[in-house]
Amino acid sequence: MPDEDSKIDHYVLEYRKTNFEGPPRAKEDQPWMVIEGIKGTEYTLSGLKFDMKYMNFRVRACNKAVAGEFSEPVTLETRAFMFRLDAGTCHQNLRVE
Repeated sequence: MPDEDSKIDHYVLEYRKTNFEGPPRAKEDQPWMVIEGIKGTEYTLSGLKFDMKYMNFRVRACNKAVAGEFSEPVTLETRAFMFRLDAGTCHQNLRVE
């Protein structure tokens, strides 16, 4: 977190999909996706899909003149919620096949 009187103007977030658990791998096929101009220290990334289990993220702070180094990448898991419909207990108007 920056100090209140810091010179940080904005942040740059980069992320990429990966199928590997654990630390980010050095050789990846997926390119980094870039989100620039983040003004706060929190950001909600929407539109994620559950087609890839793990994602790598890194961030860097920027001021008006220069950008800092990227943080160490972290790997996060995007879990999907799995459920089943039970034909024996479902609503009478719902057809489960």
